[in-house]
Amino acid sequence: MHTERGFDRLVNFSDAVVAIAITLLILPLVETVTSLGDGTVEELISEDWSKFLVFVISFAVIGRFWMAHHAMYERVVGYNVPLLWVNLLWLLSIVFLPFPTELIAATSYENPTTCALYIGTMLVTSVAALGQQQIIIRSPELQAEQVRGTVDNLVAVVMALLMVVAFVLGVFVPHVGLWALLVLALTGPVTALGRRLRVRVGRARRPGAG
Repeated sequence: MHTERGFDRLVNFSDAVVAIAITLLILPLVETVTSLGDGTVEELISEDWSKFLVFVISFAVIGRFWMAHHAMYERVVGYNVPLLWVNLLWLLSIVFLPFPTELIAATSYENPTTCALYIGTMLVTSVAALGQQQIIIRSPELQAEQVRGTVDNLVAVVMALLMVVAFVLGVFVPHVGLWALLVLALTGPVTALGRRLRVRVGRARRPGAG
């Protein structure tokens, strides 16, 4: 039996896990302060600029994932077992992200192995998000009444596909590294294009069209 209280606990637990994971990102930067010694803050930032860069990227990515997760669950009023398990997979990837973040900062943002682990983790997050959206679409009883039947997976599909592109570029194209994540900036335009194409296809399929 899945109750409203159980659903609230699921959402609150997810938010708490994300909050902890995103907070852990700052710990390596805090530790660098202990090695400052007689150096200046400017020297510290100059020497460890890559750590600051990866921190900002990871913070922005986790924040973006949470925003998408929040928007998804704003349209949901219940849950089932498959949604629970796929959400746990999503949380697992979020919790794991600080580890490859630290690896990137300690090695190189162009290292294929660390990039594979870093972007690959994000790819798992994207696929898990798509999986949750699919479960919600196929379970109308989980959807809020005011949006029932209108929920789609276009944004989740675009995010997952672009993450696959980022993974391939970051791992297999020399010297691209984390810059491959810039393809995620295309999420909005590609989604808008997808919606326009969907409208055109829908019109073409109407009786008497053409």
